[in-house]
Amino acid sequence: MKKNLYILLIVLAGSIVACKKGDLDRFPQTSISPNLFFNTEEDLSLYINGLLSQPDRNTYLNDQSSDNTATTAAVEVKNVMAGSTSAQNITSGWSWSRLRNINYFLESYKKASVSNEVKNHYAGLARYYRAEFYMDKIKRFSDVPWYSTSLSPGDQALYKGRDPRALVMDSVMADFDFAYKNVREKVPVGTPGKWAVATAYARAALYEGTFRKYHSEINLASNANTFLDNASKVAGEIIASKKFSIYNTGKTDQDYATLFNSQDLTTNPEVILTNIFDLSKSKSQNVNSVVFGDYEQAPAKDLIQTYLMKDGSRFTDQPNYSQLGFVKEFQNRDPRLMQTVAYPGWVRVPDAVPYIQRLNKNFTGYHQLKGYVNSTDNTILNSVDFPVYRYAEVLLIYAEALAELGTLTQQQLDASVNLLRKRVGLPDLNLAQANASPDPLLQQQFDNVGANVGVILEIRRERRVEFAFENTRYDDLMRWKSGKLLTKSPEGMYFAGLGKYDLTGDGVDDIILIDRSLTIPGEDQKEKNSLGVKLIYYRTGLIGTDATVYLKNGNTGGAIVTEAVTRNFQEPKYYYRPIPQQQVVLNPNLKQIFGW
Repeated sequence: MKKNLYILLIVLAGSIVACKKGDLDRFPQTSISPNLFFNTEEDLSLYINGLLSQPDRNTYLNDQSSDNTATTAAVEVKNVMAGSTSAQNITSGWSWSRLRNINYFLESYKKASVSNEVKNHYAGLARYYRAEFYMDKIKRFSDVPWYSTSLSPGDQALYKGRDPRALVMDSVMADFDFAYKNVREKVPVGTPGKWAVATAYARAALYEGTFRKYHSEINLASNANTFLDNASKVAGEIIASKKFSIYNTGKTDQDYATLFNSQDLTTNPEVILTNIFDLSKSKSQNVNSVVFGDYEQAPAKDLIQTYLMKDGSRFTDQPNYSQLGFVKEFQNRDPRLMQTVAYPGWVRVPDAVPYIQRLNKNFTGYHQLKGYVNSTDNTILNSVDFPVYRYAEVLLIYAEALAELGTLTQQQLDASVNLLRKRVGLPDLNLAQANASPDPLLQQQFDNVGANVGVILEIRRERRVEFAFENTRYDDLMRWKSGKLLTKSPEGMYFAGLGKYDLTGDGVDDIILIDRSLTIPGEDQKEKNSLGVKLIYYRTGLIGTDATVYLKNGNTGGAIVTEAVTRNFQEPKYYYRPIPQQQVVLNPNLKQIFGW
């Protein structure tokens, strides 16, 4: 029942507005004539459904650009920090074909023989898609050309230069506002309605408000609060609607994970918009083999250390916290940690014994759980829904915007952040205590925060923990002007040196680290633990050697290290990307900015 209508829409999606790769001056590939189409609500619906584009479960694999993970992949920001990137070799991000399809609809829909309410609903969806399109461009390039028409071949507007960020963002906010006021609340399951649009609206307003506040190079700080006001207002209206609530059945060790491994999120009270997957309806996705395996993304130690203790105290306040081994790291922690990262004693289906973490070369030893479905049933693996927008984000947008404005109260904190903490059984965040005793480590990391330092830092912690591996962290670091945090190479598990270690938490050794100069013995010669199980051997040494596990101090111990490169984040240049040089050649009115 949950997916029939949605899957039908997916089949139709793209059939109406499929287009060739190209510029703004091409008609849709299907050559839709306004005289023959755009006459009925069905026409409008078919076209708009063809524009449907949502993040999917690959999102769990897209945290490679942030400080949450280590990766050996050729991630763009790593190449940028390595100094190997220029306008000549960056060729992505300057595609405008989707915008052309959106604008074509907005030029054509008014001729339909339908009521204004119907017209405004579909126009609102189109403008929502346009606002989302431009947010991506703003984040990447800052100043970009604003186009509100699909344009014709030879139109001189195709050769215009960049429009100022302020002008483009005013248009983006106008699009979001129109969409929020006109898109229907009741829409086909799995498609964006009023509250999904509102969530995107609040997200964009928070992004721009904080970006303007912290980025002096764009000279827009004077009206940052206008965007922060808007973010808190829209988020507050979503809260006041009482349409959504944090998914909380009292199972502190399960409820959070349910959001990421459920086959049906369409009735979950926290999920504002769902991307539906159902193998039986020919819309499926299975990311298990990439999330958990020889993957290109492994959780970083810095992320592990961010989670609080179960009693609400800071893990990093413990003596020698950075030298705690894997088993101790997971003891008495925020339950979200063990629902996000594989923990000591975790059992992988169909195994009957606890999984032993693999210490792959260039990875951290930690294994990601979020996005992984612990099953071998192919139908289950391919039919897990993805939460596009969660109410948790609305609550954190609300709290952060108010904190940045300096107006956050304890009552508002209780109605937002503390609802997330209650789900996992953590004590409430106290506004006065947070501001009186800010986390010194977070203060060092985010040294540009002014007033309300303590509570702002705790909200940032909450965002990192709540949305780990949901592809939000990189954007957060960019808007907070905290790119310097990307210069630290990710580290992994800590080992005191050579010897035997328990990784499952049962007190029995599972692995043994030996000097890299030694040869791993044959199977019949390997030492066994007290359970009669052969130990797993790793040759240990410094990075760059032929060792199989790299430790910071080699045989004398330290955290696992994942790379030996120098990362340099040039401010403010690296918060942006250059326009591909080939586009500048085609249109000389496009000028590079911020040192590109």
